[in-house]
Amino acid sequence: MPSSGNKGQGPESGPNRRAVVAAGLGTAALSASGLSLLGAGSAAAAANTAPRLGKDAWHRYVQAPASTTVRPVKTLGTTGQVTRPDALLKPGGGVTVLSRPQPPAAPKWPEGTTAVASSEHAGNQGNDGKPRTYVAANAIDGDPDTFWNDDTSAAFPDTLTITLPEVRALPGLTLISNSDGVPQDFTVETWQDGAWTQAASVTKNGVVQRAVPFDAPRTTDKVRITVTADQDSPKGAFTRVNEVWPEPVAPVEAPSVTIDFGKVVVGYPRVKFTSASDNSPGVRLAFSETRQFLTDRSDFTRADQAGGAGRGTDQFAVPAKGADWKDVKGFQFGDKVFADGLHGFRYLKITLDALDTDAPAALPWGTVSIDSVSLEFTAYLGTPDTYRGWFLCSDDDLNRYWYGAAYTNELVTDTFRRDDVDPRNAWSASLEGKLVLQDGAKRDRDPYVGDLAVSARTLYLTHDDAAEAARNVLADLADHQRADGWIPPASINNYTLPLFDYPLWWVTCSWDYVLYTGDRAYATRYYPQLLKVLDTWYPSVTDDAGLLSKGLNGTGGYGDYAFLDRTGRITYYNANYVQALNDAASLATWLGNSADAARWSARADNVAKAVDTHLWDEAAGAYLDSATGPVRHAQDGNSIAITAGIAGAERAAAALDHRDRSTQLRYGNAFMDNDTIFGGASQRVYAFTSYPEIVARFDSGRAESALDQIRRTYGWMDSHDPGITNWEGIGPNGSLYEDAYTSMAHGWSTGVLPALTHQLLGATPTSPGYATWEVRPNPASVAWAQGQLPTPHGPLGVEWTNGKESLTVTVRVPRSTAGTAALPTGGQRVVVRDGHRTLWDGERGRAGVRRDGDRVVVPDLGPGTHTLTVVRVG
Repeated sequence: MPSSGNKGQGPESGPNRRAVVAAGLGTAALSASGLSLLGAGSAAAAANTAPRLGKDAWHRYVQAPASTTVRPVKTLGTTGQVTRPDALLKPGGGVTVLSRPQPPAAPKWPEGTTAVASSEHAGNQGNDGKPRTYVAANAIDGDPDTFWNDDTSAAFPDTLTITLPEVRALPGLTLISNSDGVPQDFTVETWQDGAWTQAASVTKNGVVQRAVPFDAPRTTDKVRITVTADQDSPKGAFTRVNEVWPEPVAPVEAPSVTIDFGKVVVGYPRVKFTSASDNSPGVRLAFSETRQFLTDRSDFTRADQAGGAGRGTDQFAVPAKGADWKDVKGFQFGDKVFADGLHGFRYLKITLDALDTDAPAALPWGTVSIDSVSLEFTAYLGTPDTYRGWFLCSDDDLNRYWYGAAYTNELVTDTFRRDDVDPRNAWSASLEGKLVLQDGAKRDRDPYVGDLAVSARTLYLTHDDAAEAARNVLADLADHQRADGWIPPASINNYTLPLFDYPLWWVTCSWDYVLYTGDRAYATRYYPQLLKVLDTWYPSVTDDAGLLSKGLNGTGGYGDYAFLDRTGRITYYNANYVQALNDAASLATWLGNSADAARWSARADNVAKAVDTHLWDEAAGAYLDSATGPVRHAQDGNSIAITAGIAGAERAAAALDHRDRSTQLRYGNAFMDNDTIFGGASQRVYAFTSYPEIVARFDSGRAESALDQIRRTYGWMDSHDPGITNWEGIGPNGSLYEDAYTSMAHGWSTGVLPALTHQLLGATPTSPGYATWEVRPNPASVAWAQGQLPTPHGPLGVEWTNGKESLTVTVRVPRSTAGTAALPTGGQRVVVRDGHRTLWDGERGRAGVRRDGDRVVVPDLGPGTHTLTVVRVG
């Protein structure tokens, strides 16, 4: 899920570029009717017969590495003194050598020099838990580990004035800043003849050690540095100056080599050092998912997030005899030389350097020789042999998006390990060592149940042998249910993060799990928790109109999937409620609890009517985001109102029309139609909330617009750095919506995969364990599609060819299952045949075959192969 900054305490150009909305397709939505034009575009017109493809044609789209040892694919560049950088790409191919001479001693201010500043941050325990001060004197004390920190974040100017005990000639100075707050724009003035005179001006500074020579030596006893802009950082836009030296000292460029793994990977980096100089030279590793945020500092480290000992990089002191070093969390020497361990990244920068605080255990100079670099891949290794479900169609882009989503989801399917999960009190003994679906590969490595509403479906459709990853999360959260019935969203904050919507997602995800797996033991074991959340907690936050109203029962401070500042009657919460109630009713019916099923179904109907009565905006032709406050219309509420069956056909069409008019961007559809909830909301795209809208478009007979939305959203992510994987969120102009902090491989964004399988290919389970299923193709302009869905009874295979005059659908049915084919007519008179046998002659059918709107429904397809042809007549 996306961060709020307080969660847990809460590149390149291209074509079209975390709980909601997994579209919450319960039984109703999975079986919802979808109108699809049979009409073929140019691509469809080119194919009148099934394509002749090898059975393994889809293998070439699979993205996971071939083994758990992953090597970089190329070097991107070097700095400083580096020889044979490409040698580290593979073992035994020679060595890469980084060399750096010992720097001279730092210049010092004369005894008696003082410093004052415009403001000073109050002292605290510091990142390492030890008392720290941030006074101006720290900038001239000769200790690079201490620093001056102003107390006015993003407010300028900030000034630091240094007074010498006597007049002396200064040729310039050197400013040593903190990587958490590099002064970007600043001037240097000296006191001359009773007035300040500018001696130098610096703009767009981006280096920690900045030599500032004066145009000529200045004889003075006062120097003033005025900062007017800082580089922003996760710590805030503060000015931080570790040292000012009374001479301009240009740094010797640190030798570094930057390598590219070709795509986002996750696991433990390994560096094989063959040798080093005998002074214990240090190396620092900086990781990033994107080149944009590949700097001397990682785009994210758990140590920084936890306020720990990290400095934005992972450190290692190389012994003279070399080492085969695996980057795992911990200190190398006592409390010195810290590494963060597991990382999710594409790019890695290795620099011969060391933190000042790590001396003498690690020093920033010497020589280091590297034989090779690799990664110990920890996530689910999705090779062609492990795929139980697959997809292939005539559109190469759609194929890439499907397998890019599969790979994204594999990256977040991993074992829950204490050292590798979110550090904000997310570790749990009850999950340790278990396979889970994490939030992201790099960040928020904690299982959130809302994310499962998308990522678990992606898992079930690709690697059903790993379904335990979803069950482990669902069961663990249920085991931590609060006494009043509320279910936590994740283990973060020791299972206390207050989210309003996620208990509803637990209900829907539990039904999803049972629907795809048929696990009756799970359904029986956790049915009491289901009762308690629906019949105790949510009634406690229901108002007199029967609608959920955030703010009741002390929930005003509760968040949701995006920590949105909304309260009262919200369409999204109530649409989710309808969805969860219907899903729970389906589960209750399967378990034989008919009274519960009837009660929940009736309540769902009442809530749906109340949503239509109180939250529909006739003027806009869309559901309001909130019944109070500024008028806006959200993607989450409008989409789920359609997929959950609240909106009738007329309102569904109006709501989608409204979204077409107000939210279309070249990189997807925005999740809000204006900026009244926060600045830039109308420019933000969540693939998470886009999933239900895509489903709603397919199910409302707008398959072509669904494909257009897919191509804009997933096309943008696929064609922009880092490529392949699905982003947590997209910001204005297609940017990373939270800059470097943004997760670029997020399971909740993989909804394109279930949408293409369930809606385009058209195959879905309709009762637990695929005992029954439905095939409901929505071809649009796609010429052909094929796929396989893993079921407990064996694979369910579907393929169709969308010709100019006909649609041919073949279904390969596993044992012990039966299903229905709902074939699109495009509003035309059609004949449906099974081989030479006519099932529908245009007016009537045999053996229960019937017309249902713009579909001809063929029931009772049992085990074996069935080939059905829809022929347009007249």
